[in-house]
Amino acid sequence: MILSENWTLTSGRDLPELVRWARVAEDTGFDAVMISEHVVLGPDASVRGVMGNPRDYAMPGNQDPAMPWPNSLLLLAAMASVTTRLRLIAGAVIAPLRHPLLLARELGTLDLLSAGRLVVQPTVSWSEDEYAALAVPFHRRGKILDEQLEILELAWKGGPISYAGEFFSFRDVSLEPRAYRPDGPRLWFGGQRMSAPLLRRLVRWGHGFHPLGEPDAEDLARLATAMRAAGRDIAELERIGGTRAVFPDDDSPADLGLALEPVREQLAAGYTTICVKPSQFIDDVSELESFCGDVVRRVQAMAV
Repeated sequence: MILSENWTLTSGRDLPELVRWARVAEDTGFDAVMISEHVVLGPDASVRGVMGNPRDYAMPGNQDPAMPWPNSLLLLAAMASVTTRLRLIAGAVIAPLRHPLLLARELGTLDLLSAGRLVVQPTVSWSEDEYAALAVPFHRRGKILDEQLEILELAWKGGPISYAGEFFSFRDVSLEPRAYRPDGPRLWFGGQRMSAPLLRRLVRWGHGFHPLGEPDAEDLARLATAMRAAGRDIAELERIGGTRAVFPDDDSPADLGLALEPVREQLAAGYTTICVKPSQFIDDVSELESFCGDVVRRVQAMAV
């Protein structure tokens, strides 16, 4: 269940309501909840125009800069405290906006708090205004992320650790307590296309592949080849798909049955996780529990 951008169903300030939704998700059979993030947004957030239907996904350049973006890791920590089974997916942690040692501390603590239920998708994101506001070089963000991933790998193993790179350098530091697993939280990677950096990160660190849209056969073949060359199997990767909501107009929710049709093909193609955002399909929060149960029943029937 995607819990970001559901502001037609609940207020952006009523975060306890989103925490309650995590309990509903667990109780109705969902596997996970997902929250994305921004720190701040500027004018480039809406440079392509704000999306017509507020229930849709806010794509790069189509976002209202004033859209609420609660801190995802703090919110997931609250959800960890009221659930026991649900995976907690930090679906877009904009890693270059944090120091990697601070990020290791935050992620490790949340992973330990939830007994290993944390999944993290580190990303470089897309808003140049956001990077400028935090004084981080936008056009070096990919290189920064690569150093951060190397540092996170060291941090999960235990200290003291040292690192000397272009952006980060330190000697003989320790982070305790570490994450729940010896190799840290599960990591997903994704993007709009199978770029060389994305391919490299998936092969070296990836536990899941979460593309924006559906990758074509050529991209999947490249990924399979690269995984084999590294002694890995593409079957090791969790593959993440989702519903495809079509809105009849700018004021109405989408039809769930139609949106679930692509899921049947995704499951047949090897996808194992399907994302759904409640506000795309209902406008009354009192319907949330029945909606969740309906989604779970329909997808389980497709998977048989």
